[in-house]
Amino acid sequence: MRILVTNDDGIHSPGLRLLYQFAAALGEVDVVAPESPKSATGLGITLHKPLRMYEADLCGFKALATSGTPSDTVYLATLGLGRRYDLVLSGVNLGDNTSLQVILSSGTLGAAFQAALLGIPALAYSAYVGDWGEVLNDKEALEIMGSVVVSSASFVLRRGMPRGVDVISINFPQRVKKGVRARLVKAAKLRYAQLLEERTDPRGVKYYWLYGRDLAPEPDTDVYVVLREGNIAVTPLTLNLNALDSEAKADVDAVEDFVEYVNASL
Repeated sequence: MRILVTNDDGIHSPGLRLLYQFAAALGEVDVVAPESPKSATGLGITLHKPLRMYEADLCGFKALATSGTPSDTVYLATLGLGRRYDLVLSGVNLGDNTSLQVILSSGTLGAAFQAALLGIPALAYSAYVGDWGEVLNDKEALEIMGSVVVSSASFVLRRGMPRGVDVISINFPQRVKKGVRARLVKAAKLRYAQLLEERTDPRGVKYYWLYGRDLAPEPDTDVYVVLREGNIAVTPLTLNLNALDSEAKADVDAVEDFVEYVNASL
């Protein structure tokens, strides 16, 4: 099995190293990631300038850094390196990727969606933490996160993606501890109330700062499960944006089997 691991936080992200370490037992792993953080780039690809790619040694394993976006990494790996992948894993992202509002702009999900467009099963992992120190010094959290990555990836490698599902997004809570469970939930529509602040620079020219304020999470959504319950949200996603399409709905039984398989590892 050949697996591609990427990340939108950049080649030096602890989350990328963790995902590589978790995936290494599952098959041959290639790591291709942006040379610097590329958060909130969505499905953006680079068309207006050349892309560079170079080898980097990250604490004992080889990775390829690129000047491009997370989405670019999928094409650089498949077309540039000429590799065929059985699975793409994106993450582990610093910060949750819950709600459609965030998913649509997420570089982590963008890379996973690009893989799905190429017909490659893809899983995206994110963690509701503000600093990797909260996780890297927590042995229990690392063991649980590793179990979730290995079990979820193993399920897809053996059984394929459930029918009607293109990408599965998995979000970890702030505290990953014994007793945590994976819950199958839809994505909330909104995570933040979007706000804009007008400021003036030292030369008297106006500029604007876009930011968000937390909204009360809607029950039975990814935001609620991660932020309020402190559990792991498993959210199956589809690329099909066609309102008039009559394709078969997602195989809910297969998705529930996926969640049960993950929970059996905890």
